[in-house]
Order: sequence, then C-alpha cells, then structure tokens
Amino acid sequence: MWPSETLDISPVRAEDIGDLARALEVLSADMGDTHRATADVLARACVGDAPACHGLLARDDSTVVGAALMSPIFSTTIGAAGVYVSDLWVADAARGQGLGRALLRAVAELAARKWQARFLKLTVYAENTSARAFYDRLGFGMAERDLTCLLKADAFNDLLGDPQ
Repeated sequence: MWPSETLDISPVRAEDIGDLARALEVLSADMGDTHRATADVLARACVGDAPACHGLLARDDSTVVGAALMSPIFSTTIGAAGVYVSDLWVADAARGQGLGRALLRAVAELAARKWQARFLKLTVYAENTSARAFYDRLGFGMAERDLTCLLKADAFNDLLGDPQ
C-alpha cells in the first residue's frame, strides 16, 4: 500500500515542469483527450507570483508514479474556498495501492494551507467507471444539479471582444 517509505509527494517547482507535462500527457493519451499542456504552457500557468494552478508529483525513488493539477475555487453556497482538481493521474503499475487517495489527501492539505479550502471538487467522465468507483469509495457524491459548461477558444475570444 502507498505511501511506501520511498514515496514522496511534493509541490511542482520550476525544475519539475517537464515531469508534470509528461505525466499529464500520459493521462490525456489514456483518456483519448487532446493534449495542449506543453511544458512551456504549464510553466507559465504553474510558476510565478500568481500561478493559475498548482501541481503535485508523486515519486517512488526518482520515478514519477502520480500527478495532480489543481486550482483554487470559491463557493457561495458552501461559503468557503475549495480546490478544483482538473487532473489526477496514477501510473498503471501503481494503481490499486492507495496512491490516488494519497495524492488527493496531499491536494487537500495544500489547499487547506494555501486557501483555507474546505471542499474538493472534480469532474469525471461518465464512461470512466473505474474512476467513478474510486471516487465513490472515497465518499465523493455526484453533484446532480451541476452541469459542466465550457466556453472554449473562438467563443471565449468572442466574449473578450476579439473574435479571431
């Protein structure tokens, strides 16, 4: 079971961006998703005075076996800050050993320390039954009233007033 004595889960620093990018690229490939979060994109988002997101890497010795990417959020219905986990990846060889739970705990600890977060939110693909079962075991509930709305690319630019 994770965490083993050699497991380290730590926040991503500038020198870790390449490892984070590779882990998230594997996740995207596993999910059949388009992947545009290059190391350069992630460096701009995760590093600096006001990062848009934060990453965690899980290493067993020097091998990356897990990753999480998160951002702060705030809920007026809960009346508290929270954390949104946009990406959670565990290497195939490390699955089923508690690493996903350990990563989410590290996310919660970081968010509670940085933003006084009191809840964790994430989305899961409806067809990803193994991930849904994992989240069910952890006690996540499906937010039945929530529908994810996404304004992308051209429509986002239109909203900004700069159609391309």
